[in-house]
Amino acid sequence: METSYNVRIWKTDVYKGTKVTTYTVRWKVDQKTFKEPFRGKTQADNFKAELTVATNRGEAFSLEDGRPVSWKRDEHAISWFTLMCAYMDTKWPFASGNHRKSIAEALTDATEALLTSDAGRPDQTELRAALRGWVFSTRVRDGKDLIKGQHTAVRWLDPPEDIRHVILWLQKNTIDVQELTRPKRGPLLTRAVLDRISRKQDGTAAAGNTVKRKRQVLNNAFKFAREISALQANPLDSVTWTKPRTEDTVDPGVVANREQARAILAEVAKEGALGKRLAAFFGCIYYAGLRPEEVIDLRKENIRALPENGGWGEFVLTNSDPEVGTKWTDDGAARQRRGLKHRPVKAKRQVPIHPDLVALLLAHSAEFNHGREGRIFTGPRGGIIRDSTYLPVWHKARERALSPTEQASGIAARPYDFRHACVSTWLNAGVNPPQVAEWAGHSVDVLLRVYAKCIAGGQVEAMRRIETALPPAAPSERSDAPKTD
Repeated sequence: METSYNVRIWKTDVYKGTKVTTYTVRWKVDQKTFKEPFRGKTQADNFKAELTVATNRGEAFSLEDGRPVSWKRDEHAISWFTLMCAYMDTKWPFASGNHRKSIAEALTDATEALLTSDAGRPDQTELRAALRGWVFSTRVRDGKDLIKGQHTAVRWLDPPEDIRHVILWLQKNTIDVQELTRPKRGPLLTRAVLDRISRKQDGTAAAGNTVKRKRQVLNNAFKFAREISALQANPLDSVTWTKPRTEDTVDPGVVANREQARAILAEVAKEGALGKRLAAFFGCIYYAGLRPEEVIDLRKENIRALPENGGWGEFVLTNSDPEVGTKWTDDGAARQRRGLKHRPVKAKRQVPIHPDLVALLLAHSAEFNHGREGRIFTGPRGGIIRDSTYLPVWHKARERALSPTEQASGIAARPYDFRHACVSTWLNAGVNPPQVAEWAGHSVDVLLRVYAKCIAGGQVEAMRRIETALPPAAPSERSDAPKTD
């Protein structure tokens, strides 16, 4: 390999096109000129800084590609692309559909910050689509995609024609993971990754909870890299990172009161044949605090008691059926049945059924047959209810039930907000937090943290108790009372 120590780095060129701005780093090794284009100023500055550091260290540069010899890949190096595919394959069998999707989102963002070249780079939209829809979906990539009810073979090295060029480009243009732990260069790359997961695609700041979740994914991925000896240290330990503020508490402004909730349920029932099917569906969320995916999975055996002469009934929940998308389930269906959230496998949860909900369920059972597998709630043709089925009904009913001011405030903007209303009602009714936590499927500490702002009257009661323990002094006993001779 021909090398030289004669290196000169020039000012970054900036070209502002009609759609994108390109930042090109230019430098010279001996008599040979090199350039590297970037679409982001931060990436260009980082690359230029790495060249400068290598120059100041007196490192030799290759005349072949213009880069420091120390950057050359060795035969044992593992690319970021290869490592992340291996990590996803390891996590896949043990992760829920939503968790798989969450991992893919974090790794997609990180990959965007760890590309080695802009030459021939695919469009961002197709790049992200290929990563999320194929690379990070182990089921699709390994040839278990479901087409017309049958498994079809899609070999790992033979991706679909429309994204093949993207996959081939990614295989050649992600960093060696060892670069993440190299002095100076490693922290720069790690910061670029943290900066990317902290922002949305449009460049605005992401929500604190989203950033926290994505960083946890990266931390676990780096731990996996250490387990297989791809890394000797966790790159996140090399940078000081300010943890974003997160907001776990429910906004009381989204919690519907009794009159608002009942008005929405009444309007749902007026929304044609589908609305009649969904009145009790939404009632389960409001009166029993069930998650939508738990309501969708309700079956005959989940109802222990449903008295026809009034009174309370009881649910015994065993499963949920979240909608996560066909790329993230084991069989290619939009939903994947799983155990209860935050509960061990085969765990059960007992939830009381309010008398008003008992009436809704009895009316529903009298009018509609149970679906396949004994499902209580199904679509008109007996199929599983999709989010796209019940959300339009919800929004139309909410629009008629609430005033424009109430709608603008965000009250019950989502069906899930009915769950918040239910749990808040239980707490404000004085039900012990451990009992509420059991019914809602939370731990006590999470319950109190999430619903801290929704407990009404807490401050007044606290002041009353303090006054009982420390009665106000009589006027004559106060230190500031006027003294008499």
